[in-house]
Amino acid sequence: MWVTELVRRHLEAAKFVVVGVICFVATAVINYALKLTVLHAKPVTALGIATIVATILSYVLNREWSFRSRGGRERHHEAALFFAVSAVGVVLTVLPLAASRYVLHLREPNVGRPVQEIADFVSGMLIGTLIAMCFRLWAFKRFVFPQPEGRVHRARPVTGEPRVPERRD
Repeated sequence: MWVTELVRRHLEAAKFVVVGVICFVATAVINYALKLTVLHAKPVTALGIATIVATILSYVLNREWSFRSRGGRERHHEAALFFAVSAVGVVLTVLPLAASRYVLHLREPNVGRPVQEIADFVSGMLIGTLIAMCFRLWAFKRFVFPQPEGRVHRARPVTGEPRVPERRD
């Protein structure tokens, strides 16, 4: 009962999370497909490419479902903002993986293969995705899909004289 009310109050964020889960799975599949084949020596590049592909999917799903009730921008301007915010998100996603691999040296031969893969997953797929997701939710609502249609902020009509607060003694 309380879960239904919570979801209803935060429906937009709930939809954003569902899109995020779909894109997370897409990112993981593409990342590991690349990392285990043609980009086995370049895990940061593999994750970057996977994140970019998932970002395109994310735009379509967020525009058509999560933030469908929001508007206020021309589609090409909105798309440009979306991909600019998402570019920052890609950087935020790969930074923890790069730090894990190249600053903390959690890679072969310094650690075993299982430790390397766990560190890659935790730093890139979990921590990086979580940081980027929080940033994207804030930035999408603030800049890309700014306000729900029908809830446009309108200035109060201007009257002849400025409103002066009443003085109470």
